[in-house]
Amino acid sequence: MPAAHGAQTTASELVGELASEIKGKVVLTTGVSPKSLGATFVETIAIAEPAMLILAGRNPAKTGQTADAIKAANANVKTRVLELDLGSLAAVRRAAEVVLSWDDVPYIDVLVNSAGIMAVDFKLSPEGYENQFATNHLGPWLFTNLIMNKVLASKVPRIVNVSSDGHRLNPIRWDDYNFENGANYNKWRAYGQSKTANMLFTLSLAEKLGNRGLQTYSLHPGVIATNLDGHVDWEEGVPSLQAVDRALGNKEGWAPFKWKTSDQGAATYVYAAFDPNLKSHNGAYLVDSHVADPLVETVKPWATSKIEAGRLWKLTEKLVGQEIQY
Repeated sequence: MPAAHGAQTTASELVGELASEIKGKVVLTTGVSPKSLGATFVETIAIAEPAMLILAGRNPAKTGQTADAIKAANANVKTRVLELDLGSLAAVRRAAEVVLSWDDVPYIDVLVNSAGIMAVDFKLSPEGYENQFATNHLGPWLFTNLIMNKVLASKVPRIVNVSSDGHRLNPIRWDDYNFENGANYNKWRAYGQSKTANMLFTLSLAEKLGNRGLQTYSLHPGVIATNLDGHVDWEEGVPSLQAVDRALGNKEGWAPFKWKTSDQGAATYVYAAFDPNLKSHNGAYLVDSHVADPLVETVKPWATSKIEAGRLWKLTEKLVGQEIQY
């Protein structure tokens, strides 16, 4: 039996342990531009001989760089690049149509929703929704559901939604998800709302499709220096983040960051996507390559409530203009 996993566990170690689970799988991952955790994840699992790695991103040129890195790691692995802009629902629908048109890809074993944005200035999406909520939740929610038939066609379908312990910063703002169109916008609270949404979406998928064999998990990868925070001025960002945490009474408001390497950060991705022992924890939120314990780790009840999950599903259907029933 492998040793217990923790914060120091690496994706490379877990790929060694789970190589037989990875071999032959078709994996679609969003957010795989260079220096992202999504890129680290796909490049690391490539050595275990997945059948195909589908790389989805807003910028095909950057996504193509990751495809090149995969080929350098293992020339036997097939790759395919998909243009996907999660900030636009129209673009999401176009990308989903492309995936559904691929006759040579009849199923997708693992979908990893890794793409996201963090603590950006206020902006509305083309459809009129706060940008972090649109890009981190509405887009992935719609894309996932539109291609769901290909996921469910797998013998062992699995969906991973990359959330964050940043969900601690805000529950869903049911009657003001747009922050009064920016009038009372706080970039960290908006990020928290979107990360709460990732966890609630996972709960709903497990409840609605667990009986059809779908396993689905959300996760916090840790604090890693990636392209996600490249735009953040941390001289301002740290105090503003601490202010939100302290206002909420969160311990993170007084604690230093606990940094991880990219290899350590991608470990929980590998665990969520391939560990066969997770089956009895469908819908769970994972940290440090284990199921999070809300008694000792940061897991807010607003992100683990089935009632909140049900409300969010209905709200999201309204916002994207499409009912999804299973």
